[in-house]
Amino acid sequence: MSTKLRVRFCAALALAVVLLALLSPWLTPYDPNAQDMAAALQPPSAEHWLGTDSHGRDVLSRVIAGARTSVFSALILVAVSAVSGSVVGIACGWFGGWLDTVLLRLGDLFLAFPGMVLALAVAGLLGGGMGNAILAIALVSWPKYARLARSQTLTVRGAPYLTAARMAGNGPVRLMARHILPNIAGPLLVTASLDIGTMLMELAGLSFLNLGAQPPTAEWGSMMSKGRSLIQTAPWTILGPGVAIFLTVLIFNLLGDSLRDHLDPRRRARKKEQTT
Repeated sequence: MSTKLRVRFCAALALAVVLLALLSPWLTPYDPNAQDMAAALQPPSAEHWLGTDSHGRDVLSRVIAGARTSVFSALILVAVSAVSGSVVGIACGWFGGWLDTVLLRLGDLFLAFPGMVLALAVAGLLGGGMGNAILAIALVSWPKYARLARSQTLTVRGAPYLTAARMAGNGPVRLMARHILPNIAGPLLVTASLDIGTMLMELAGLSFLNLGAQPPTAEWGSMMSKGRSLIQTAPWTILGPGVAIFLTVLIFNLLGDSLRDHLDPRRRARKKEQTT
């Protein structure tokens, strides 16, 4: 399969996941938050395809509803990290000087700590909630985008088209937005697409530790946390959200890999040589 077909196929799968998350309120067979203690911990059946949890809630409905919280939270997190880091990196690469030194040292300060440990500490200080979880992980995720954007900016900084644009009277903001960013967007896009799965797992990890989504919100990490004590007696309560996380991360990782192969001509050339 050619890289272009792989990108289209993986993009279609990723779009299907996003559409599932977007349309989840209309796709759930039951109210995901409706409790029925008389139907608690029922195994999978024709009525409840993935069984029910300890509160009698339909697991399939909560998995579908959880897609909205989990997927959109990961997309927002990646967008915040990528945009903020790219802005910092482009500014550092273009202006240099003290701005470059100060902002890069600040990024090094965040990179000096294990990312998830620092995110746990920040989320613990801010309290529970998906908003605080997104902020906590974003604070430790922007430096890699800043470094990538800075290195890419330095490679194109002396390009003739930038010199011509500067001589035409374009200011720094216009130069960075209209001439630098479009020419360095490829690596940033690949990194962001690969990060979606990672961010989804990190958010699920914080929710698993009760530092992310709070009850009764349906979220995959929180669902796994509530079902962990039932893994031997009612494994379906944890299997549904676990498989959902696995498949979603797999789809976005495949999308990122296919984008990287498609946008990197040297990688394509190496693969072509290997096949011949």
